[in-house]
Amino acid sequence: MSKSLVNKYNIAGPRYTSYPTVPYWDSSTFSLEKWKTSLQRSFKESNKKEGVSLYIHLPFCESLCTFCGCNKRITKQHSVELPYINAVLKEWRLYLELFNEKPLIKELHLGGGTPTFFSPENLKYLISEILESSALALNYEFSFEGHPNNTTREHLQALYDVGFRRVSYGVQDYNETVQKAIHRIQPFENVKNATEMARDIGYTSVGHDIIFGLPFQTLAHVKETILKTKYLFPDRLAFYSYAHVPWIKGNGQRGFKDTDLPSAPLKRAQYEMGKLLLAEVGYEEIGMDHFALKTDTLYQSMENGKLHRNFMGYTASKTKAMIGLGVSSISDSWYGFSQNVKDVKSYYELLKENTIPVYRGHILNKEDLTVRQHILNLMCRFKTAWDKEDLYFEELPDALIQLKEMESDGLIKIGTNSITITEKGKPFVRNVCMAFDVLLKRKQPNNQLFSMTV
Repeated sequence: MSKSLVNKYNIAGPRYTSYPTVPYWDSSTFSLEKWKTSLQRSFKESNKKEGVSLYIHLPFCESLCTFCGCNKRITKQHSVELPYINAVLKEWRLYLELFNEKPLIKELHLGGGTPTFFSPENLKYLISEILESSALALNYEFSFEGHPNNTTREHLQALYDVGFRRVSYGVQDYNETVQKAIHRIQPFENVKNATEMARDIGYTSVGHDIIFGLPFQTLAHVKETILKTKYLFPDRLAFYSYAHVPWIKGNGQRGFKDTDLPSAPLKRAQYEMGKLLLAEVGYEEIGMDHFALKTDTLYQSMENGKLHRNFMGYTASKTKAMIGLGVSSISDSWYGFSQNVKDVKSYYELLKENTIPVYRGHILNKEDLTVRQHILNLMCRFKTAWDKEDLYFEELPDALIQLKEMESDGLIKIGTNSITITEKGKPFVRNVCMAFDVLLKRKQPNNQLFSMTV
């Protein structure tokens, strides 16, 4: 990868897990009632055909990882578990009241925080209660994020018993210096044991999350981590750039200095080297910053054109409705987004009033829906087209003018009614999406909102 191209295109930009991106949501025209109506519409159109996705945010952690940008609550008091689970179940019941039939669950994901902070018994209780009031779609997929240091055989077995077959472990990096800087000490043996336990129990997809661009991280560190990862041979990998956004996340990302971070060209070199090492043993690149073996459902969904991207990242199938439960969770009806309150106390108070604990959101207009589809196409298939009238939007000609320079640099090919991102251009997919982002172009932020694109 050319250093000049990295320097040229390494600007602050969204990761596009949604469009519009969260800073551009129009909360002035949003209301809880509008959100409910949008979700009911989505549910009616799609529940029987494709089902719904469910994301549950479990925010508690026993210690703070200084690289983490997630909503979390640090505590060693496990008495918080059951009150929180009962609150999540109440929120679920409030959503059930909106529907005239049982939800058909296609995907369910436990994120955090640290889901394995919770006891196996409490996790099993949470899922069993949700399943009691719903049905399961054909080829449903349940997954959770496990911490290699505290994911026990009991955790894995309890979740397996209620339908989980996929687990992802946060590895980040195996180097001790890097681990100390991000306050995430976990020996290789812990990851090895957690991976082998999952396979022994019967999990069909084990994933590892690896981050490049971490403080003090060198090429040698990334190589060591990738080689150890190849030895464990996970079914899929998230291998992504550290998002340094301390102005948003506060003290959680101030455990090191900005000067301790690798330069943009070094970050890109870390990724390209890792990509080559993974390709040697059969990993295929999926979308942006993800890899999978050909036996994994993520690769298969890419091959059959069903790869999807939402607030859970890349997923193997699309559901129009995604309901987020728990503090800070984001829901998506396709026609609208909503986000729950971010602190546990406010979450509990709203639920006591029998109110779905949403505090902001956005209802998509026709232009939003059109641009969203283009960005989703680019993120999942590296191409998009406007050969149909409903995929054309007023500012498309301006976007194409803006993209001419990227075409000159060999990053994209512009056709009569289409754009294709080249192999050379894949690292810059976020930059291509930014040309379509009419809201970002109309109102450039006064301060930095996003992490760097490369």
